[in-house]
Amino acid sequence: MDTTDSSRELHLTVANEDYLECMVRIEQEDGEHGGVRSVDIAQKLNVSKASVNKAVTALKGQGLVEQSHYGKVVLTPEGRCVGEAVWYRHRLLRTFLMQELGVEYDRADSEACMMEHALSEDTMNRWLAYLEAQGVVVVDE
Repeated sequence: MDTTDSSRELHLTVANEDYLECMVRIEQEDGEHGGVRSVDIAQKLNVSKASVNKAVTALKGQGLVEQSHYGKVVLTPEGRCVGEAVWYRHRLLRTFLMQELGVEYDRADSEACMMEHALSEDTMNRWLAYLEAQGVVVVDE
């Protein structure tokens, strides 16, 4: 199940979207856009470095990231766009679950991750617009 038309056109898997989202998150946490170390991605997603390398190879093939030999992974503009969209949806859904439904943080975070991938772009955009109109505002960690 894809989150966006871009994901569908690029044949991105849920895992691919999670890798892009993770890179955006790490960059925002570190406050720089000079790339992300593979080991940091592996640690954040609780996967092996080999899994990260396999995903990076696939994302490079789709033009979503760049990486020099053993260098940092750098998002391309298109990769950043997809990653930021997934991260925004995640945060808005998590905020909704916590503020409006009283779901505790860890569960809301986990379930927002599942939800961000499960709906069509049209349905997700309608829901996000509705939440924004209701005053639900993204709360960063």
